[in-house]
Amino acid sequence: MLQVGLTGNIATGKSHASGVFAELGAHVIDADPIVHELFLPGSPTYARVVTAFGKEILAADTTIDRKILGAIIFSQPPRRLLLNALVHPDVMAEVMRRVFDLARQEFKGIVIIDAALLVESGFYRMQDRLIVVNCDPALQLARIMSRCGLSAEAAHLRIEAQMPAQEKIKLAHYIIDTSGTYSSTREQIETIYRDLMLYTHERRNMEASCK
Repeated sequence: MLQVGLTGNIATGKSHASGVFAELGAHVIDADPIVHELFLPGSPTYARVVTAFGKEILAADTTIDRKILGAIIFSQPPRRLLLNALVHPDVMAEVMRRVFDLARQEFKGIVIIDAALLVESGFYRMQDRLIVVNCDPALQLARIMSRCGLSAEAAHLRIEAQMPAQEKIKLAHYIIDTSGTYSSTREQIETIYRDLMLYTHERRNMEASCK
């Protein structure tokens, strides 16, 4: 099993990239749906977040309103760090539980771990390879404004709240640039996937020769 981290800043196209990897045959573990599960009422994570941020972050049905929470954490850096400290360990624990399940099943393919904070948390060090998704800054800004319905000022806050993309790129084994067309992006992903498959095959042969 080859464990590959996939990360990228907001609105750079990370989710699209992970979807293509899944189409090509990779097993994708996406951290974002895990966060949604952990935010459901009744979970220990939910209780800690509500205790820390107050009931004003709750929607009428008592679920955590991510828009309200987002407005708080992107305007108050210390509160963002607090949220990460409360949530990220639980997310990574669930990710690793799923990885261990695959290992017990003797899965031999490529596992893509799609997570925004792979580098910031240091979790990237546990991956065999790291892929960083990036795009032109002006395009990123336009995507955030369109997708989230934010002003340019609010969109800039979200970009500035994250580690600079270039810092992540320095650590990457592969970079996907989503500034171009869908076909251009897919071509990059397919090339990377073929290389990962080759690396997996070579490593498997090397392990077999050492037995």
